[in-house]
Amino acid sequence: MKHQQVVVAEFENEINAEIAKGHLESEGIEASIVRNNVGGMFPASQYTEGVQLVVDKTEEGRARRILKPKHT
Repeated sequence: MKHQQVVVAEFENEINAEIAKGHLESEGIEASIVRNNVGGMFPASQYTEGVQLVVDKTEEGRARRILKPKHT
């Protein structure tokens, strides 16, 4: 059975997406980064198209809570 993936966050660059992915994975949530850089030919397109972080739909709520900015 294929699981449905949902976007839980969008970032301006892959570095920030990788940091967020690490936070989720440290909490046991498998995450993937999705970007449209035309097969690596145009890596700068991430700055105009953005980079998305996706998780399994069953983990969406938990992932959003983890990624939510903390205000002190």
